[in-house]
Amino acid sequence: MKLINLICRLMDWLEHIIESQGMRARTGTFLVAAFLFGLFTVELNMRGLMPDFISGLIPMKHLVIIAQTFTLILCFEVISLVFSFVHSVSISMGKQIEILSLVLLRDVFKEFSNFNEPIDWVQAKPFILPMVSGALGAVALFILLGFYYRVHQSRPITSDTDDARAFIKVKKTIAFLLLISFFIIIAYEAVQFLKTGKPNKAFETFYTVLIFSDILIILFSMRYNTNYLITFRNSGFAAATVFMRLALLAPPVYNALIGVGSALFVLGISIYYGRCMYIDRCE
Repeated sequence: MKLINLICRLMDWLEHIIESQGMRARTGTFLVAAFLFGLFTVELNMRGLMPDFISGLIPMKHLVIIAQTFTLILCFEVISLVFSFVHSVSISMGKQIEILSLVLLRDVFKEFSNFNEPIDWVQAKPFILPMVSGALGAVALFILLGFYYRVHQSRPITSDTDDARAFIKVKKTIAFLLLISFFIIIAYEAVQFLKTGKPNKAFETFYTVLIFSDILIILFSMRYNTNYLITFRNSGFAAATVFMRLALLAPPVYNALIGVGSALFVLGISIYYGRCMYIDRCE
C-alpha cells in the first residue's frame, strides 16, 4: 500500500507539472525550436557539411522534418492521454481518437516527404490517394469527436467514497505503468532507429499496451460495480482500441476507414449509454 500511495502522489505531482499552462508554453517553444533546428540540420546535410558518422541519420529533404515534428507532437499527446486515463475512461477514449486523427495527418506529411524538391505533378500523382484518404479520415474523426464530447457520460463507478478512492488509486497505478512503458518503447525505438535507420513503430506498440490496460481497468472495475451497462461500455471501448491498433497497421484508405469506423462504434456506445443512464436516473 505504501508503494501505491507513493505512485499516486508521484502521478499527482507529474500531472500538476506537465499539464500546467507554463509547461504547455514551454512545450510549444520546444516544438518550434525542434522544427527550426531540424530544417537547419537538413540544409547542412544537403550541403555536405555534417560529419559522416551522423549524416546518414539526417534526412536529405526539408519536407521530412514536418512529419518528424508531428511525431513529437504525438509524443506529448500520448503523455496527456495517460493522465486523462486516471480521471475518466470516456475522456481517455476521446484522447485515443484524437491521437489517431493526428497519426492520420502525420501520415499525410509522411507521404508528402516522398516528393523531391521542387515538387511536380508526375511524382506527386501516386501519393494523392493515400494523402486524400488520410486527410479525409482525420477530418471525419475531428467531426465525430465534436459529437462524442457532447454526448459522453462520466459518472463515478460507485457511490461508496472509499471504493471510489480505491479505484482511482488503481487507475493511477496503471497510468504510471503506462507512462513508464511509453518511455521504454520510445527509448527502444530510438535505439533501433540509430541502428537500422528504419522508421519506428512506437505508437503502434503503445496502442497494444493500451489494450491490456483497458482490460485491466474492466477487471478492476468489476470489484466495485458489476452493472452490465458499465461493463459493456468499458469492454466496447477496449474493442475500439483494438480496431484503432489495426488502423495503425493498415495501409492507406483502409486505415482511415477502420479509424472512422472505430470512432462511430465509440460514439454509438456513448449515445446509448447516456440514454440508458438518463432513464436509470429518472426511474
